[in-house]
Amino acid sequence: MCGIDVFCGAGGLTYGMRKAGVAIVAGIDLDPISEFPFTWNNHAKFIHRDVRKLDSDELAKLYPSGCVRLLAGCAPCRPFSPYRRGTDNSRDEEWGLLNEFSRLAIALKPELLTIENVPGLASKPVFHEFIGKLMRLGYSVDWKSVYCPRFGIPQHRRRLVLIASLIGPVKVPTGSFRPEGFRTVRDTIATLPKLAAGEKHPEDCLHRARSVTKTNLRRLRSSRPGGTWRDWPKALRSKCHRKQTGSTYRSVYARMCWDEPAPTITTQAFNFGTGRFGRLESWRSFRLLKSFKYIQEAEKSNTHSR
Repeated sequence: MCGIDVFCGAGGLTYGMRKAGVAIVAGIDLDPISEFPFTWNNHAKFIHRDVRKLDSDELAKLYPSGCVRLLAGCAPCRPFSPYRRGTDNSRDEEWGLLNEFSRLAIALKPELLTIENVPGLASKPVFHEFIGKLMRLGYSVDWKSVYCPRFGIPQHRRRLVLIASLIGPVKVPTGSFRPEGFRTVRDTIATLPKLAAGEKHPEDCLHRARSVTKTNLRRLRSSRPGGTWRDWPKALRSKCHRKQTGSTYRSVYARMCWDEPAPTITTQAFNFGTGRFGRLESWRSFRLLKSFKYIQEAEKSNTHSR
């Protein structure tokens, strides 16, 4: 089986497909910064291209002759994200990228394809139009919102996963981890060397601690694990949270629970003020990014957590 990862980014999905035995032909993404981590960790070709300027003939030529072709495409989730509530994103230029993947998939007709996105995509017509097109082409299609801790991922996170096949029935798995075996913040990062605010590890460039102001340090100390800024003395509350418009944003400026999966790690995980990213032990905000050394260590211990 040979796979191409469209919207590959730094290559997280590609890494998973490789571990599952898929021979990766290439990853395609518009962001040139993704090339180094993608190629370094996946030993696969990176193609710097705008998917809107890509055609199916180019993809077809990348696959070796005679292989079972898999096409993966995790279009940017920002237009469908619940974090953008209250805004009309239908004119966002990224909104139509799922249609671009659909265009390529319908023309190429790979034996297998998959997409992953936020669960909110399931309520959008663009998603169901895509499914309809696949079924008319004879694909067996299954999709569901999966809960990531059930797969050993230490985040309270849900993702919409779709798989489709021309070579037999398919089902999206539900995961085998039970709540008592869910991986936690402690399981995942307790072995990382401790850093003070503003420090970074001399040997692991991805392990660093965000600098925090004196005010934010007081806020961290006033926070309880899993709580909100409502736990603080009123004098520490931000002006925006004293207004009615900001009162509903509670899972910001907060601390994680040490013995539970982490909250969803967003692209703003480096900033204490944008989520529940404060670390319990050392009163600081930290960036939940790990080198592959730590990822591999965590994976080795997964079998003991089931």
